[in-house]
Amino acid sequence: MKLATWNVNSLRVRLEHVLDWLAPKEGVQSAGQDMDVLVLQELKLSDDQFPTQAFKDIGYESVFLGQKTYNGVALLSRHPIKGVVKNIPGFDDEMARIISAEVLGVRVVGGYFPNGQEPGSEKFAYKMRWLEALEAWLAQLCKESAPVVLMGDYNITHIDLDVWDPVGLADTIHCTKEERARFEALLNLGLVDAFRSLHPDQKTFSWWDYRGGGFRRNHGLRIDHILISQALSSKLLNCDVDPTPRKLERPSDHAPVWVEIKNS
Repeated sequence: MKLATWNVNSLRVRLEHVLDWLAPKEGVQSAGQDMDVLVLQELKLSDDQFPTQAFKDIGYESVFLGQKTYNGVALLSRHPIKGVVKNIPGFDDEMARIISAEVLGVRVVGGYFPNGQEPGSEKFAYKMRWLEALEAWLAQLCKESAPVVLMGDYNITHIDLDVWDPVGLADTIHCTKEERARFEALLNLGLVDAFRSLHPDQKTFSWWDYRGGGFRRNHGLRIDHILISQALSSKLLNCDVDPTPRKLERPSDHAPVWVEIKNS
């Protein structure tokens, strides 16, 4: 089973990038081909504008929670989608940030975590409330029978290895102790960082700023993560970042992150 997450930073602009990644032209190889599930973030379009047919044409059903101009999440699957949940149950939120469903017996949760702007701001306080609500909901999911995969744009670096300049960026947004503590709280639910469990010492990023030649200079952050239930960790085959779409014309500032898990 292959699953992936990708903040596309406007699906309207990057639709062809996503379609080509999932269904590359003949003779072209892509990490996204034969992907079972892909979750997307920052669609930046309303539900009536979602390109359902374009994904159906390449074999994917889709569920989504859109929002005009900002946010927006989607889940694409080559298999039946059951038990769809939109946003965090019981948490009053006007932002479109969570899409979740069961696919092939796995509870997939795709999330666009709040940015937080800067420590001490109201947006940072909202981020902390949102993360606490997510943790409480996931604690319930982890007690259920279906294993969980939580993936998306977390807007959090877990450790200094996830930061190109950990000294210069210490205690700035995405790198604060408060945010990392909430990341640790998710791990304490029994979830495993799929990438870090396979690559404990590797410095790999999933986001690079458009400004200052961030991608060319590899000045990035690993803020797109895939956490999996311990039941799945023993079946983990691979997890990596695919930087290829970041090299395209008018790319997203994020690269897709994918994981492969043994079926049995």
